[in-house]
Amino acid sequence: MGIGMGLNLLLLLAMVATNILSLYHLSSTRSPTPSSTTPADVPDHLLHQLHTIRATISHLTRLRSSSSSSSAAASAPPPELLLYSRIAPIASSCSDHPDLLHRYMNYTPFAACPRDDAGAVAEALILRGCHPLPRRRCFSPTAPKVPASLPSDPFHAALPDAAVLWPLSAACRSFSCLPPALGFDPKIEATRFLSARSVLDLPLTQLLNLARSAGAAPIRLGLDVGGGTGTLAVQLRRMANATVLTTTLDLGAPYSEAAALRGVVPLHAPLQQRFPVQDGVLDLVRTGHAVNRWIPGPALEFLLYDADRVLRPGGLLWIDHFFCRAGDLDAVYVPMIGHLGYRRIKWTVANKTDAGGLKNGEVYLTALLQKPLLAASTAVKASSS
Repeated sequence: MGIGMGLNLLLLLAMVATNILSLYHLSSTRSPTPSSTTPADVPDHLLHQLHTIRATISHLTRLRSSSSSSSAAASAPPPELLLYSRIAPIASSCSDHPDLLHRYMNYTPFAACPRDDAGAVAEALILRGCHPLPRRRCFSPTAPKVPASLPSDPFHAALPDAAVLWPLSAACRSFSCLPPALGFDPKIEATRFLSARSVLDLPLTQLLNLARSAGAAPIRLGLDVGGGTGTLAVQLRRMANATVLTTTLDLGAPYSEAAALRGVVPLHAPLQQRFPVQDGVLDLVRTGHAVNRWIPGPALEFLLYDADRVLRPGGLLWIDHFFCRAGDLDAVYVPMIGHLGYRRIKWTVANKTDAGGLKNGEVYLTALLQKPLLAASTAVKASSS
């Protein structure tokens, strides 16, 4: 802004000087006599000054134009963003965060994608609902030393660190230094979902028996929402030969990479994202610890109805260790879940006894619900006729 005003002031002064010199030149010339039509010669020093002022005006005009174009280029969206917006319009959740979007899309096509903070920017955009991400025409960075072979045992004693592209700024760059409670201890993960340590747990043998009793067997296809390192997918593959997709985000740890190293499919998707699954094809949808009272009510309701969309008639919705304030369970969440019209197969509520639960008066809910064989609208029409 200051440079532009300075250039404008210089242009104005140059034009004023030109006009003054022109007036001086006109006033200093002699009037032609009737016998002579040749005008008087202009003094050389005036011509030199006029040429100098005109050259200065031309230079300032070019400088002003280049300054305007450079500032416009600096604020213009990256070309890749403009191209993507023409072929796949970006949702409002992306355009609501232009700074993050411009940083993420500022890359050179047909070259390596920037590595500096691309992962952090991608996660930030995904958490704000900007998904799928618009970056398309660059090569994603990969681990520099890929292992010659990957473990066939999903609960191998140590997942290969070299198979992960660890963030440059990460303090921990090994699976061994990640907290075991996050799902990275193979000994702990190998026993998960196999036995009940409390009334809230649902061992997979019990799940499969309940599915058979309810007419929901076999469980062939499933979705684990917020499934961490993919342990449920591994265990159901072992016990029932089922294929389970796991939605993950790499928030503070390489959950997606760990799930892939265990041989299951991670879906890099936020909780508010529509599940990339066809309608009515899944036998089971589970929501884990990531689905809790901190999710805004509308987003949680959208998630439940999207689970209903992908479940087949008679499919199972497993709400595993959902926690909320005790008063909100009956006031907010029981009616929200009840709107689905699902049959309760298991419904267990217990106090959340850790420090946060005791401080906030929270409770856990574990529920196994079955989608009706008839769609809700069909059942309403049948009952009214």
